[in-house]
Amino acid sequence: MGGVMTVAVYFGLLALGLLILEERVPYLFLVAVSHLLAVAAVYPWYRLVVFRVSTGSWIAGLARFYLVGLSFLATSVTVLPLLVELAGVHVLLAQSMVIPVSTVLAYLINRSWAFRDPAGVKRW
Repeated sequence: MGGVMTVAVYFGLLALGLLILEERVPYLFLVAVSHLLAVAAVYPWYRLVVFRVSTGSWIAGLARFYLVGLSFLATSVTVLPLLVELAGVHVLLAQSMVIPVSTVLAYLINRSWAFRDPAGVKRW
């Protein structure tokens, strides 16, 4: 559910940005801004509902969550120009081709690192 919500928020922001600013702002800038806003918007949902974290710093958790997201933003920024510029695919369609893999990987990395239970981590 968290992944679906993230994709919906991200796609909504990106589509709105493209609709309003497509001719004036590079699409990769809109991808980056949409990503930043989507991560900020969905982090509380992931923390409180998806992974049910009640301890630890919100800021440190957001930083880890955003680092995971940055790796997938890098994937989008790398792959989108290939699909959009070289293959002529529309930005939203190209992004929808990249997201399925990244959504599953993001969940696994977030579960095992960004939202891991500190009490369950073995200490030396």
